[in-house]
Formats: sequence, structure tokens, C-alpha cells
Amino acid sequence: MNSTKVKPDKTSPAASGCKPVLFPMVADTCEGGESFRLPDLNQSFIIGSVPTPAGNVPRVAAALTAADRRGTFKARWGVGRMNYTVQSGLYALGAPDEKCPVLVTANYKMSFDRLRRELSGRNAWILVLDTKGINVWCAAGKGTFSTAELLKQIETSGLSRVVAHKTLIVPQLGAPGLAAHHVRKHSGFKVVYGPVRAEDLPEFLDKELKATAAMRKKTFPLRERVVLIPVELVDACKYAFLIFLAFFLLGGLSADGSFWSGAVRHGLPAAYGLFAAVLSGAVLTPLLLPWLPGKAFSLKGLWPGLVAAAILIGLYGHAATSLAARLEILAWVVLIPATAAYLAMNFTGASTYTSRSGVKKEMRRALPMQIAGGLMGIGLWLGARFFV
Repeated sequence: MNSTKVKPDKTSPAASGCKPVLFPMVADTCEGGESFRLPDLNQSFIIGSVPTPAGNVPRVAAALTAADRRGTFKARWGVGRMNYTVQSGLYALGAPDEKCPVLVTANYKMSFDRLRRELSGRNAWILVLDTKGINVWCAAGKGTFSTAELLKQIETSGLSRVVAHKTLIVPQLGAPGLAAHHVRKHSGFKVVYGPVRAEDLPEFLDKELKATAAMRKKTFPLRERVVLIPVELVDACKYAFLIFLAFFLLGGLSADGSFWSGAVRHGLPAAYGLFAAVLSGAVLTPLLLPWLPGKAFSLKGLWPGLVAAAILIGLYGHAATSLAARLEILAWVVLIPATAAYLAMNFTGASTYTSRSGVKKEMRRALPMQIAGGLMGIGLWLGARFFV
């Protein structure tokens, strides 16, 4: 199993002060100085509040409810995924006092829930950044888990009034989006990067914020790859179904006999082709990721697609006695690998196997070939059905 050692990025771009040009997100709070805003107490997971000099801070429990678990399940399958958020701001876990640690996270509720669950039996403050419903790692790359947003939440939550210390524990995977020295310069708070995995936080806290080498290493085991499959599978199936309908209707319209016999005769290979492409790119690629040849995700997705295309030839090749039938089979032999390679690239943002620059480089190279393969396959299929 490959693993990547992730180091906090101390050279990431950051602002240089609470000036409107450089820090538009926090300009009003820096100038006003007294603009405090705490999250609403009527959110479903709130169990009370903790009085502080900055106001009543919403209190949450470490134990997740059935509603929390249902929400996570639905988000995994893409149901309301981008709206699965909590309000940004300061929260209290348990019954914290002014000496308790402050942990920073994203407003994606799955990230928020995972953090509080791993801190069972402890008292802490949780500072939630507005990452637009994106998890910490992806938000750091997209620029929403940022220096500006962290300074904004420090200011608007009145954190300096709530705690007596000046230390923030930030997820290590959020480091690419932050510049710790700018946070300290403009807020007085020191950023300490926590472990990669939330389950290591109790040990990290017990060891006085000291991380072991194992805590700094990000792996990508089978379990973590499997949980990413449902949301990609559901999204791919939506488009695959619409494309299947198009092939089904065109197959019926191109038939010499009845519409329905032609639709079924040409729709079945289309159903197999689309199913095989989605299975290859969205399921088999993440499952077999460490063992598939190549570094690029598009190349890794290509191999299962080629195997699926070979199976298609075995299933339908013996019946392809006419030129039109052979061209139709050839169309799917081209379409399946191209589609599988494209779907496989969706996992680049969740993997330790690549980087942001690597993703951009791969897309510049792979997308034109995938588009060309798709157009070629569609052209062969239309030619077989309407012109041969």
C-alpha cells in the first residue's frame, strides 16, 4: 500500500494584514473589532449552550444520534451532499472552560461529526470555518479553508474572550490552505497542526500536542477508498441512464423492423457498455487502485475498461456477422475504456497518489484523448446504425 507523508505547508499564499484589498472577507470585523456572531442554538444537533463572555456558545455532544448517522449515509450516496453543513462559528463540546483546547474544522457536517465523535469524554472548543460544505482537505486545495476564513472566524466568534490561551489545533490536511505565521501576526493565535487522522487526536492531546511519525503519514487503504464509491457511482449512473435512453431510442429508430425489436436488439449492448464503463471507472478502479499499472488515474481506469471491452467482444462478437454489427461492437470497444478512464479521474481529489499540479497536468493530457475516444465511438455507432 502506498502512503504519502504530508507536511504542513509553511509557504502557502496568505494575506499580509486586515486590509480590504488583501483580506476582503475579514475587513469589516478587523475595522469594527466588536462584530461577534455565534451559531444558532436551534440546529438539530445542539443540546444546549455554554455561557461565555462572548455570549452563549452552542453545545454539542460527542455521541452521534440516529439522525446524524442517517445524514452521513445519505451524503455518502450523494443525497443533499452539498447542503450537508453546519453553521460556521464557535461550538462547545462537553463543558469546556477557558483553558480547554480549540480545534478547527470545516463546516461539512461529516467532518464536524467525525471530529466530535473522536473526542468522546473530553471538553473542547470547536471552531468551524465556512468552507462552503467542503471537507478540510478539498477545501484547503480550493481556497475555502484559508488564512482569511480562519482570521474571520477568530474575530467574529469572539474567541479571544472565550479562551485564556492562544493556541489553535488545525487539521494537518488543512495546512496547504493556511499560512500559520500570518494567522499569528494578525490574530495572536498560534497554529499547531494536528494529526492526519481524527482518531489520533486523543493521543495527540494527551502527549501535549506532540505528533508521532505515524500521525503525520496519510495512507489510502481499501476502507477509505470504498466509502468514496457510492457518491461517484450515483452521479455516474444518472448520466449513464440518460445516455442509455438515447441509444435505446436511436436503436429503435434505425431498425429495419419494428421500433421495439430494434430498440431491444441495439439497446442491450448499449446497456452492457454503459454498465461496464461505470463499473470499471467508478468501482473497480478505486478498489484495485494500488495494483493497477500506471501513476495517472486515467491510465489506471483504462485497464478495467479494456478488460470490460474484451468481455463485450466475447459476448457479442460471435453474432456480429455484418459490417454494421462489427462497427457497433467496435464503437463500444472504444467507448468503454474512454468512459472508464474519465470516471476514474474523479478520484484524484481524494487520493494521496497525486497532487494539485499533477491533476492539472493529467487533465490536460487525458481529457483530449477521452473526448476523442468518445466522439469516435459515437461516430462509429451512428454510422453502423444509420449509414451502413
